[in-house]
Amino acid sequence: MASPTESLAANMNLSAFSKATELKSRIWFTLMALIVYRLGTYIPLPGIDPVALGELFKQHGGGILGMFDMFSGGALKRMTIFALSVMPFITASIIVQLLSAILPQFEALKKEGESGRTKLNQYSRYLTVMFALVQSYALAVGLENMMGGGAVTISSGFFRLSTMVTLTGGTLFLMWLGEQITARGIGNGMSMIIYSGIVANLPHAMAQTLELGRTGALSTWFILVIIVMVVGVLAVCVFCERAQRRILVQYPKRQVGNKMYGGEASHLPLKINTSGVIPPIFASSLLLFPLTLASFTNVQQKGGWMADLVTELGHGKPLFMVLYAALIIFFAFFYTAVVFNPVETADNLKKYGGFVPGIRPGKSTADYFDFVLTRLTVLGAAYLAVICLLPEFLMNKGSVPFYLGGTSLLIVVSVTIDTIGRIQSHLIAHQYEGLIKKAKLRGK
Repeated sequence: MASPTESLAANMNLSAFSKATELKSRIWFTLMALIVYRLGTYIPLPGIDPVALGELFKQHGGGILGMFDMFSGGALKRMTIFALSVMPFITASIIVQLLSAILPQFEALKKEGESGRTKLNQYSRYLTVMFALVQSYALAVGLENMMGGGAVTISSGFFRLSTMVTLTGGTLFLMWLGEQITARGIGNGMSMIIYSGIVANLPHAMAQTLELGRTGALSTWFILVIIVMVVGVLAVCVFCERAQRRILVQYPKRQVGNKMYGGEASHLPLKINTSGVIPPIFASSLLLFPLTLASFTNVQQKGGWMADLVTELGHGKPLFMVLYAALIIFFAFFYTAVVFNPVETADNLKKYGGFVPGIRPGKSTADYFDFVLTRLTVLGAAYLAVICLLPEFLMNKGSVPFYLGGTSLLIVVSVTIDTIGRIQSHLIAHQYEGLIKKAKLRGK
């Protein structure tokens, strides 16, 4: 049973939520925008034979197509106007972010504040258009080449042009919709779009797993193990995504006139998994892209060492597991170095008079931050590798659907935690606004 204090806190949260009109309007706007997105995932491209397309995905759906279909919420399998989802924008944003850490010109824009961020966002949009055009053209050519062009029912030139225009327009619309959700809704818009696609397909994945148990393809005990594993993975993800190392930061006292200011202590939170879900996504893309190209060109039917290599790089194979883990660990360290700069953080602390007790300001503080962050990233990279390799093993041994993989569960947990945190922030801000209004009325 809940204690009286917990019940009182729950009632206060419910009453605060009922009075927070702005928060409710933001939630309704987010829901309406996501409904529009889900409706768009059922509007098909012109010139596609759905029966031939279904057969095509049965043959080639285990590669990068399966992962992209997960991010698009099933739109790629149905070949709809949102088949590319927001993946071109995410790729463009990551490239711009990497360039801002490598090139001095982009780094200077990053430090200019709001005007610099506006220019970087504009560059991301230009790159999004370029990536969407290239990916839509490659997708159209791939559909024409596979199965002897049986999935395409119209002329080649018109199909390629219409596919490029439709898919690029769909991606740009989702980019605009995500920005609207970020500005007028709850949470990060792009993350919410990917999140809704994954969550919408989770019931189908669970039904598919239960159907395998009903037909005898999977045993009852194995299905119970899968359920326990999913719950355990979710619990580990929540714990590791919330876990952080808090470094104590002290600020000295300053005398201004006859008053003393400062002297308070704060902390610098460093997460175990600073890189988020970027390492599994990048590692999966790099490994599965050559496999998908090989399936397009029918390498395995021709035989030779290329066919053997493709076989060894299949899901659950030892070589695939080793390379997948190595790439996840590499990108975890690489992206953490891009996101968090110890030297810049130490300089900012020194500029405002902050210091870590027992550590000299400047280079010694930067070295200390780097030492702590490296140890945390070792744990974070190991956590990501285990979470992503365990479902790979189950997919290989028991034909578990791709939607129950580690990457999808990581995205669901991360976005859920972020959304709940934003809702709580809005509730706290609303309560403070109510207190300020009451204080003003009493003052009058």
